[in-house]
Amino acid sequence: MQDALGYEGQHVVVTGAASGMGASTARILSELGARVTALDVKPVEAPVDAFLEVDLRDRAAIEQAASSIEGPVHSIASCAGLPGTPFSDVDTMLVNFVGARHLIELLVPKLTEGASIGVISSAGGFGWQQNLETILEFLAIEEFDEAHKWCEEHTEALMGGYLFSKQVIDAWVGWRGADLIKQGIRLNCINPGPTSTPMMPSFHAASGKELIDTAVGPIGRYSDADEQAWPLVLLNSPRMSYVSGEVLWTDGGFQGAMVTGKFSVPWAADE
Repeated sequence: MQDALGYEGQHVVVTGAASGMGASTARILSELGARVTALDVKPVEAPVDAFLEVDLRDRAAIEQAASSIEGPVHSIASCAGLPGTPFSDVDTMLVNFVGARHLIELLVPKLTEGASIGVISSAGGFGWQQNLETILEFLAIEEFDEAHKWCEEHTEALMGGYLFSKQVIDAWVGWRGADLIKQGIRLNCINPGPTSTPMMPSFHAASGKELIDTAVGPIGRYSDADEQAWPLVLLNSPRMSYVSGEVLWTDGGFQGAMVTGKFSVPWAADE
């Protein structure tokens, strides 16, 4: 595959690389000539250069993995996640944000100038601005154990874990991205709509397929994993060197239709 995105010879760390969007991201990056270090709790089938087993709920495991990753690192694709049910709200927060952020921050000293960090968030983060006071209170807690404790003490704020974690990511890329860009490091995220991955049956079981289907944009169908991995790969590419602190809506037109009143969904009625 011809590398038009500047990944040839670049070292990229991909979390959640065993399945879904993370597996697609790892495979695409390898095909583009990147040297991929993959992290997951399960074995990775993509043709990566190195694999590290890590549970993002486990601080010690995160720190061991981070210390094992040799620099320089040119890009991080943070794709690991839990869907909420059947996992606890706190576990979902740890994997989707607290542990993911801890790993990223540990790798920041190994990132080169011009490096990029891309995170998979979700269209479920819609309306995070209305929850900004609580989100900023949480983001100010940078230490893993303290953030874990906050989650355990504020379960009512977690909204099942999944939705709050995605709101936090959307806010974090602007909040933390403003600092990182001064070091020459870009931080962005994508907000996928419903996507056909191994995680989707859990969403259907927890919320009902009918409710999930309301979040499908005007495109009228679910995306597949590659349709989300490619935007993430593009966003992290050196070709996007002036794009930082941004949320890219990869949702088939959902957000634009919501804002302009083309349709509404029950779970965002008050946004």
